[in-house]
Amino acid sequence: MTGTLEYNTERGKLLISEYGRIIQKMIKVAVDEPNKEKRQLIANEIIKLMGQLNPHLRDVADYKHKLWDHLFVMSDFKLDVDSPYPIPTPETIKAKPDPMGYSQSRIKFRFYGKIVPKMIERVSELEEGQFRTSYINAIGSFMKMSSKAWNLEMLNDEEVMAHLENMSGGKIAISESEDLQFKNMQQRKVNAIGEDKYSNGGGNGHRNNQNRNKFNKNRNFKNFKKRP
Repeated sequence: MTGTLEYNTERGKLLISEYGRIIQKMIKVAVDEPNKEKRQLIANEIIKLMGQLNPHLRDVADYKHKLWDHLFVMSDFKLDVDSPYPIPTPETIKAKPDPMGYSQSRIKFRFYGKIVPKMIERVSELEEGQFRTSYINAIGSFMKMSSKAWNLEMLNDEEVMAHLENMSGGKIAISESEDLQFKNMQQRKVNAIGEDKYSNGGGNGHRNNQNRNKFNKNRNFKNFKKRP
């Protein structure tokens, strides 16, 4: 008995492995079919089978167009049949997308990124008033947190004010005598975390005391029952 095993190393390359080798062999049969009408019928049946083997493609927009493109790719663009869609070519399939254009704008302070300067630019155009001041305070607080996340160091108030004035082109100038709300916001956040920590600890301590008293009562009651 002669061996009939066929190894993958002896087979042709799978052009699209998702469809398996059977579909690729069927496409080869369609390519070798000399009659165009039969070749067209075989291609239509192969498209139906490809859709059944890959039902997830039905969720893709215009999935039949994708199936026909895969059919021509797996035939190595040798299949001569009519398609309801434009027939792809090796050039269109293998064409590389155009390179993306990246912004080359210079960032003055890298730890703030590009969003903070845009925010400062918009706020600097607002009229003087409480609305403008509240936004400046919020931006200053965010600038402190951003610098700490970048290099584990929090900027002091003078540095934040200097950066605000620098990035706004001098339109935002905060004197040291003014109330620095972004400083107070940071302090309030730390205080709130500390108070919450102690409040939780106090609640746990109270519950522990209740459990301890209950245990002592039960132990005393058992000792009382054991007395002669």
